[in-house]
Amino acid sequence: MGVEIIFKIAAVGIITAVVNQVLKHSNKEEIATLTTLAGLIVVLLMVLNLINTLFDTVRTMFNL
Repeated sequence: MGVEIIFKIAAVGIITAVVNQVLKHSNKEEIATLTTLAGLIVVLLMVLNLINTLFDTVRTMFNL
């Protein structure tokens, strides 16, 4: 699970960067900024899911 999530985050980052550059060269800076923001939100949601899993594991481990 550890390496797979790193690859997923890297893939989202690469795709976001490519789309961002294409849009900037098309003189659509506003949409490029929104695309970057959307990529950041996707990655944050992935990380929040991992943190939730971590807290559930800790809660189960200590019987809380």
